[in-house]
Amino acid sequence: MSQRPLLQETVASQIRRQVDEIYRSESRRVFATLIRLLGDFERAEEAMHDAFAVALEQWSRDGIPASPRAWLVSVGRFRAIDSIRRLTRFDASLSELAQLGETSMQDEEELEDDRLRLIFTCCHPALSPEAQVALTLREVCGLTTEEIANAFLIAPSTLAQRIVRAKAKIRDARIPYQVPSLADLPERLESVLQVIYLVFNEGYAASSGGTLTRAALSAEAIRLGRLVMLLLPEPEVLGLLGLMLLQESRRTARTSSDGDLILLEDQDRSCWNQAQIAEGRVLVMRSLASR
Repeated sequence: MSQRPLLQETVASQIRRQVDEIYRSESRRVFATLIRLLGDFERAEEAMHDAFAVALEQWSRDGIPASPRAWLVSVGRFRAIDSIRRLTRFDASLSELAQLGETSMQDEEELEDDRLRLIFTCCHPALSPEAQVALTLREVCGLTTEEIANAFLIAPSTLAQRIVRAKAKIRDARIPYQVPSLADLPERLESVLQVIYLVFNEGYAASSGGTLTRAALSAEAIRLGRLVMLLLPEPEVLGLLGLMLLQESRRTARTSSDGDLILLEDQDRSCWNQAQIAEGRVLVMRSLASR
């Protein structure tokens, strides 16, 4: 029996695993940049998935490029432009979008800033707090509609409509996809931090349901806090992340094996996460020293 088909299958399987890994680590970054380039959530989502589909086929043949994220953004953008240009034959209102091919790609620093733009867009004050939370978890964190609905114990259809309305509000109100100016930053950053803290609070002390906590939501809030700190290391961001880490450090000691709440004075402190405590203390001290 020839070994060539087996070898080809092995290479294809390896490429598929690598594409899956790149999707998990890079898809939200690719998505954020495509929103800037294409100006539309749905169009950017479709372009991102198209790019990964092309990658699975082309990388199996040509190998993975040196910069997978830039490659995915480029392919996704041009496939979206081709689609838009075909549609302009029937819809003249899309003629402006058809000129997107003239938009130049930005450098790596600009690509990183796209994630911060996306966070501020999802947390815009014009949206309701519920819409801000849902949109941030869906578009920034990449959680599915079902995962978010289950976490907040609402119907997926209700959550989906909330996200649809939020995107329509962003489109109709022409909410800019940008980081606020220095003058507007304090107010806008407060909205972002409120969303992160709302998500963490729901994970730390669930408002309803059969469990006292929801670890996945707390983890997402801390991940968001780390992302915002990486892109915007303001004292308020440092302080919030430090607070969340200090609270999260006691998770395993807060409930009994039966799921009952254990008060602070009765908790087994050997169960506290010392690494989170140490990191939280450093962040809080850095935050206080900045003010």
